[in-house]
Parts: sequence; C-alpha cells; structure tokens
Amino acid sequence: MTSDSEPRSSPLPWTEVLLYWLLSFGSHLYSFYKLHKFSKEHEVGLEREFLLERGVFKGFKRDPSDFEWSFWTEWAKKSLLWTLIGHGILSRLTTIFYPKLRVPALTLYGFLAASSMLGIKGVSVMLVHLGVSFSVAQLQKPALSWIVNLLLLSTLHIQSLQEIQRGWYSTEEEYYLLLFSVAVCGLRFISFSLEHCWSPLDRRRVVELFWLFSYTFYHPFFYNGPIITFKAYTEQMRRSPEEGNQNESALSALLLGSGRILLWWCLAEYMIHVMYMHSIQSNETYIEILPPWALGGLALALVQFFYVKYLVLFGLPCTLAALDGLVPPKLPRCVSIMYSFTGMWRHFDEGLYRWLIRYIYVPLGGSRHGPLCKVLSTGLAFGFVCFWHGGHDYLRYWAVMNWAGVLVENGLSSLFATSRVRAVIEQNFSAAMQRRCIALLSAFSTAMLILSNLVFLGGIHVGRIFWKRVFVQGWSTIAPPMLAFLYCFAQVGLEWTSHPP
Repeated sequence: MTSDSEPRSSPLPWTEVLLYWLLSFGSHLYSFYKLHKFSKEHEVGLEREFLLERGVFKGFKRDPSDFEWSFWTEWAKKSLLWTLIGHGILSRLTTIFYPKLRVPALTLYGFLAASSMLGIKGVSVMLVHLGVSFSVAQLQKPALSWIVNLLLLSTLHIQSLQEIQRGWYSTEEEYYLLLFSVAVCGLRFISFSLEHCWSPLDRRRVVELFWLFSYTFYHPFFYNGPIITFKAYTEQMRRSPEEGNQNESALSALLLGSGRILLWWCLAEYMIHVMYMHSIQSNETYIEILPPWALGGLALALVQFFYVKYLVLFGLPCTLAALDGLVPPKLPRCVSIMYSFTGMWRHFDEGLYRWLIRYIYVPLGGSRHGPLCKVLSTGLAFGFVCFWHGGHDYLRYWAVMNWAGVLVENGLSSLFATSRVRAVIEQNFSAAMQRRCIALLSAFSTAMLILSNLVFLGGIHVGRIFWKRVFVQGWSTIAPPMLAFLYCFAQVGLEWTSHPP
C-alpha cells in the first residue's frame, strides 16, 4: 500500500497494442460463452440445488446466489431507491430556494430516512456509538480514540448482542441492514475522532456535534458508502451551494449518471441470467468438472460481476453526492485492466484506500521511516480491513495474500529503481522491451491477484480448487496459456494507464 502515483509506460507499436486488445476481448467473450454453455447444460441440477429464479429475460433463469446483489436489489425496490430520489429532490429544492437550510434539511432527512428503515432501536445504536465516539474524541488522544472505536466495531461480533438486535426485526434482511450501517458508520466515527484530535473543526462543541451528526446520517453514503473523510465532507458541504445558472448542468449530470447506472444494472442482471457463476462457485463438484475455458470464465465472471455490482452500488450515491457539491471518490476501475495488487487497492475503492492511507498508513510512518515501518504500516492497514469485514478465516487468507502481493511489488519496484540495476536495464533493453518485461511480471502478479479475489468472493475452497487445477494439475496445460492471456490483460492495463480517456 503506497500513496505514490503510477508511472507512465513506454509506447508500443499500434499493431501490437491492437493485438493485445483483440486477444483480451476475445478471451473474455469465449470464456464467458463456455461458462454460459456449462450453465445451461447443468441448469436442472443448479435449479434444484440453488433455487434459480424465473428470469426477466425470456428463456433464462436468474441466479440469486450473490447475497450482496440480492440484498441491495430488494432494499432498493422496497424503499432505498425512493428515499434516495427524495434526497435528490430535497437537495435541489433547498439549493434553489433555501441554500442556508440545505445542510440542516439534508441532515434531518437522512436521520428520518434511517429511522424509518432501521427503526428507533436501530438508530439508537447509531446514536450511542456516535455519542461515545464524540465524547472520547474531546480528550484529543488518537490512541484512545482508536481503542474505543475498535471496541465499538467489535460489538458487531458479540453473539449475545447479535441475538438481541435480531429480535428487534421481523426479517434477517433488516438486521443485516443495521449491521452494514453500523460498520460503515464506524469508519466515519474513526475519521471524525482522528480529525478532531489533529485539528478540531470548531471550538464550539455543539457545532462539531452537528457536523458529526450530518456526516454520519448523510443519506446517500449512510448504508454502504463509499467513504469520504470528515475533513473532506465538512469542507465541501460548507462551500456556497451552486448558483442558479448551473441548475441545468446539474440536472444534465444527474440524468446522464442515472442512465449509466441503469445500463450497469442491466448488465449485472444479464450476467446472472446467462452465467450462473455464483451457484457454480458454491459447489466444489461443479468447479472440479468445469472445462478449462469455462474455469477461466468463472474466475473472470466473478470478478467482473463484482466490479459491475459496485458501479451500481456506488454509482447512484456518488451521483447524488456530486449534486450536493461533494467530490465523491472515483468509481471502481475495470478489474480486467488491473495488473497489480497496488493498483487494485488504489483504484477499486478509492474512498477506502484514501481512508486507510490517511488514518493508518501515514500516521504509522508509512514509507518515511524505512522498509520495516512500511511493512508494518501496510500489514496493519490490511489487518484492519480484515477485521472490519468480519475477520473470518477466508478474509485472513485474503488479507495476507494482498499484503504479500503489495510488499513483493513494492520490493521489486524499489530494486529496479536502484541506480545500478536501472543502468543495466537501460543499457540492455529498449523502452518497449522494458514495458514487455513489466507486463510479463504483471501477468504473474495478476494471476495471484485474481486468486486472492476468488478467495474473497468465494471462500477458501474456491481458491484452493483454482490453485490445484491451474498451478498443480494444469501447470503445463492450463497455466501457460492463462499467463499468456494475463500478459495481454496487463498490456491493455498499461496502455490504459499511459493514455487514460
């Protein structure tokens, strides 16, 4: 984990770049086709075991096995989509007619929306956490604030409290909504606490409490993020609202953003209609018998669906936040052009990445105090992410794999940047050949990155079977062509980095 910018790569002949694009795109389509074919051949068994739903698209079933997508889709239909639309309408009305009341109105709206969805008891949990965090922050001791906020987050894993909170709701989905909300707000409480310890926003505690309340209950980001820091939120929301002559451009941006989100939602739904990747990954037998191309298609489909899913889940909140004058984190970058662990962390969830850099990596020393400090800072950042996600066994494996991947990449970058090694490289390799070597190394890094993502998305058993089938049983038949295609993916990623749209 590093805050350094990515280097620009050397150009290649356009014919070579075109070939990499064609091979990358073609391999995606063909592997998806093979996975689709396998899905249809085993549709009866999958439907019997995983209860495939009647599809929206004629002739196709729908795979509802991805919990997160099904969960947020149902909540969107039930109430969340409508409350987000209400937030957007209120934001525009107050900006135009009552700009001084914009922040209080949006804060009150967010609190009432949270109360309607979480109930009085659920919101009371949020208020208790908010009050404790605010009170401890007044002591301006960062270490103490960290300890208290970690203890508050750990209450999510106390079984007796879980049972009590489950009893407040009639469905499991309502309890999970509270769980996700408390987890995301926990990051906000840490952000506020540390910012207050370093530089208080206002000496008047009532004013600071109001801004913490507003930051916590800001409706578009309340349930699932993305994350922005308390400092960024207050600075941007305190700016004068946009002038009336910008209303037309704001409306155009909202319509354009909504159209893109609708297209992403349609793509995500289409993927789970034509490829039953989430049901297949849940059964080890199916993964074992997948043909090689379909096996590659399963890996690509799982990570691509995760990417498209978060374009939707982050897309609408970010669109509304931009309407409110905030600068939200950039949306995730396509995972097929990610060629390093470092790039994945930097560009998939930019808000979480900035949060980790600001509140864990830099305060612990980062790269400023030598390699050992950098290793420890990076390790603690990944350890916190593992803890925040729940700390399960598969998350620990995933965190260690990412930690090791980032350290290896940073170690190799430091080695190649030394004057002696750099001189040897420049004397013996052209700029284009250097880029090809980087892409070759990146192919191995991408293979491990995909493996770690499969552990995160499917569990240890999915990662173990992929490792066995690709690198143990298929070391001479599956691994070489896979690395060749990953080399093409890396070249496309390097080209994208060098010439962003």
